[in-house]
This record gives sequence, structure tokens and C-alpha cells, in this order.
Amino acid sequence: MATIKPFKGIRPPKNLVEKVASRPYDVLNSDEARAEAQGNPYSLYHIIKPEIDFPEGTDEHDEKVYQKAAENFAKFRQQGWLVQDEDEKFYVYAQTMNGKTQYGLVVCASVDDYMKGNIKKHELTRKDKEEDRMKHVRVNNANIEPVFFAYPHNVELDSIVAEITSQTPEYDFVAPLDGFGHKFWIINDKEKIARIVEIFAAIPYLYIADGHHRSAAAALVGDEKRRNNPTHHGDEEYNYFMAVCFPDNQLTIIDYNRLVKDLNGLSDEEFLEKLRKNFEVELKGKEIYKPEKLHNFAMYLSGNWYCLTAKPFTYNDDDPIGVLDVTISSNLILNEILGIKDLRTDKRIDFVGGIRGLEELKKRVDSGEMRVAIALFPVSMKQLIDIADTGNIMPPKTTWFEPKLRSGLVIHELV
Repeated sequence: MATIKPFKGIRPPKNLVEKVASRPYDVLNSDEARAEAQGNPYSLYHIIKPEIDFPEGTDEHDEKVYQKAAENFAKFRQQGWLVQDEDEKFYVYAQTMNGKTQYGLVVCASVDDYMKGNIKKHELTRKDKEEDRMKHVRVNNANIEPVFFAYPHNVELDSIVAEITSQTPEYDFVAPLDGFGHKFWIINDKEKIARIVEIFAAIPYLYIADGHHRSAAAALVGDEKRRNNPTHHGDEEYNYFMAVCFPDNQLTIIDYNRLVKDLNGLSDEEFLEKLRKNFEVELKGKEIYKPEKLHNFAMYLSGNWYCLTAKPFTYNDDDPIGVLDVTISSNLILNEILGIKDLRTDKRIDFVGGIRGLEELKKRVDSGEMRVAIALFPVSMKQLIDIADTGNIMPPKTTWFEPKLRSGLVIHELV
């Protein structure tokens, strides 16, 4: 069962929400955050990317940077730029991209559920990234940014959300740069809140879609706090962390593509010949080619696009990991031919989310920065859930969810 609870959200006033709201901390670098926050003292980047308040080149993991985050969080509250709701509530957060809207319930999820595996993962986490987010949670005593969960869609929850969202939203704006729409409603009705809790209690599992490091950090800090509290009784706020839960049938996973700096000493002809061992290789020419189905790849090399189709013996439909296109490309192209053994550490490879388009792959190869690009057909939500349910872990850089959650719409305090 999935244990959730309402919480007293800390939120910006309506007139400031567009100035406070930001992209998540991990989708841009310090220079980009500094540029976006320029001239805007209300930007959440001052809390989630506080190195922007120091000279360029300041280490974002310096202790003084974490302390600055806490100082800025306190300042935002003192100035009334963030204000806490008086009562515990749920919220509905809707995102619109390319004419499609997805509706998420903003809740507090259970640390125990995470520790017991009722919140299922599909990616490995790195200890250094966990520790970075743990420090940020500790110093602020809050989950400043939510994590992104999926749940098996439920007709009654859909109906409750539809009723709530038929009303005027608390926030309604279009974000700059990407043009995605964001709407936010408050659920005040205590009967609806109680019913939502009951419905989730009958849902066996929640699934982390995006935010594995934030989930791990939030749960680990909560676990720390209860172990360090001699009067711990189980209902403290630190036993929960903030998540936006979307029904699985509304979510879109887009492609997550690869760029490699060299051909491992091979000429174009030698590389193409090695590919033919496991793939049908078809020259497509100068026009951008996009993969059309599973086990079909696009490759850009020396000014030309190619269609690569994995031969049937190269994958096993009964193996939830082996059947993934990211596994096929990693094993048979990156490892076997190009000598890239570890996607997490090899400096010869880079990854580009499909939100940037295949034009980004072409540009980086044409510039000479990269030698070859490989575009993949997106993973499905069914594949993700199957892998999580079987206790398996996806290879690195497999899923890219879009749109990303906007940070700063609501914050959860751990007291």
C-alpha cells in the first residue's frame, strides 16, 4: 500500500509565483542559473543553486554555499515571498506541453515506503549526488523541490482531480524559455483529502519517474532524524517527503540519445562494417532520420543519417533489461565496437535529452566536437514499470521525462 499524507505547504503569493518558480536544480548549470536569475531576487535559484550568489567559479559543494541556501530560504519567508499554509492540504499540479496536459497530486510520501521498497526505483543512485541533496535537505530542514512519481491510474482519483481542476486555479502561468503551461490548485475539502489517502492506501506501489537522488536524499535524511530523536513517535513531518504523483497513463517518456567523441580508431567504413554484424544498416542521407519503433536506431556519421535495425538474435523479448534499446546499443555498439565500458564514467560519451531534438545531435557532430550520434526510440511506461516490478535496474541515462516539474510552487518543511 502507498502511504501518503497532506501537508502545510510553503508557497509564493500569486503575484510572485512566476518570479519564484524555476527549473529543477539538476537540469541546468551554475552559469545558466545565474543568467536566468539575473535581476530577479525572488528566483528560487537563490535557494536551489545558491552558488549564483558567489563569484563565478565558486564550488557549488562548498559548505558556505549550502549555508547560503538556508539563509536565502529564511529570507524568502521573512520577506513574505514564501508563506506557509495554515492547514494541511493536498494540491493538484497540471503541466501542459505541446497541447497535452498531465495532472499530478502533490502529496507527502512515506520514508518507510521508500525504505521497504513500496516506492519502486528503476535507476541506481550515486553516493556523491545523494550526499549533495542530503546536505541541501538538512541545511534547509525542508524538501525544497518535489520528486516525480507515477502510480497506476485510478478512475476515482481521475474523477476527484477533474472536479478540482474544473475550478479556477491558484496559479496559472506559462514558463519562459520553453513555453510550457503550469496550473496549480489547492485541495481544502477534508472529505476529499481523506478519500485520496484511502485510495492511495489501496495502491500497492508508487514508481519514481524522475528524481532518484532527491528521493534517496529525502528518505535518508528522514531516517537520520528519527534515529537521532530519542522521543521519535512516527508521525513527525520528517517521516514524509514531498512528491508529485501522476497517473501512469498520462506520462510521456522521450528519447535519451548518445554522442561519442571518436570511433575507437576505426574509419567510417570499418565502423559501418562492424555494425552490420548485429544490425541492418541503411543509408538515409542528409535529412534527419528519427527512429520509428523499438529496436530501430538513428545514427548520424560524417554528414549522413543511417537507420540501424537490430537483428532478431541480438535481444531477448523475455528479458526486461536485455530487450531495452539502451541495452542493445550499449552492448553491441558502445561496448563491443567503440570500447565504452562504463556509461557513468567514460569521458568519451555524452547524453542529450530528446527535448533538444535530433538537430542538437547533428550540430554537435558537424562542429567536430563529437564523431557519431545515436538516437534511440523512447522507453515506454510499461517497460519502466515491468523493470521496477521485477526488481531490475535500467542502464544509465535511459529515461527522460518531459515536461520537468517546476520548482518553487510548493515546499515541504520537515518540522
